[in-house]
Amino acid sequence: MTQKAITIGGRRVGPGEPCYLIGEIGINHNGDIDIARRLIDKAVEHKFSAVKFQKRTIEIVFTPEDLARSRESPFGTTNGDLKHGLEFGKDEYMEIDRYCREKGIDWFCSPWDETSVDFLEPFDPVCYKIASASLTDDGLLKRIKATGRPIILSTGMSTIDEIDHAVELLRGANLVLMHTTSTYPSKDHELNLSVINTLRERYNLPLGYSGHEVGVMPSIMAVTGFGACAVERHITLDRAMWGSDQAASLEPRGMDLLSKYIAMWPVVHGDGVKRVLADEVPIKSKLRRVG
Repeated sequence: MTQKAITIGGRRVGPGEPCYLIGEIGINHNGDIDIARRLIDKAVEHKFSAVKFQKRTIEIVFTPEDLARSRESPFGTTNGDLKHGLEFGKDEYMEIDRYCREKGIDWFCSPWDETSVDFLEPFDPVCYKIASASLTDDGLLKRIKATGRPIILSTGMSTIDEIDHAVELLRGANLVLMHTTSTYPSKDHELNLSVINTLRERYNLPLGYSGHEVGVMPSIMAVTGFGACAVERHITLDRAMWGSDQAASLEPRGMDLLSKYIAMWPVVHGDGVKRVLADEVPIKSKLRRVG
């Protein structure tokens, strides 16, 4: 049975469609809306389809003990200082929404709790992303499904049984699965791109790839070798910047290469029909001695 494409923000995502390329800004903005705008600019410049952020209700996602834990950062001396410092609120998301509309690029979030879904709903997001860490959060999955919006589900750090359960719970939603390895950055031998085929055959859903490797080639291979219909990569202005996700992110040069080579694939892939090209005719006349 052929997997059906779904629509995200007016774009078809699925087999036979152009790859939906997602630049995960996540928390690489370091709490600075200007850095977020600059990353959006880079995503637009390099022809990404969308940018993605993360939204958490800090007091729900983290325990008081965890927030009180000592942790040095530019925002203070506790883990709570760090988490609050990295979390955008209503004003920042209003600016993200305005700026992405101005630039003509989709944006959406991974909400980590049900209250964050309620926070995001008024922005009319094109879809929701469920992070690998949230795959077993039934309450969150049900809340996201209830919005009726398309869903992208990452499968890192998850067993087949856990994925079975999540897919069954989300049955009826417009769903794209993403093969993911949740190591940061991922080593080549950890990527196991063949899982894309395994998941596609098991669930008969559109399959994408969310990569955390340092380079671009495995992400390109996910498209050219395994038919990934969507690719998500963390993006940064500079991997040397402060922040836990920067090392597993693509700088602007990597963004350019990824976008360029993924766009090249359907052009060089062709239609499989062997023919003599018009530009070959004079070469054939000049070089072929017999026939």
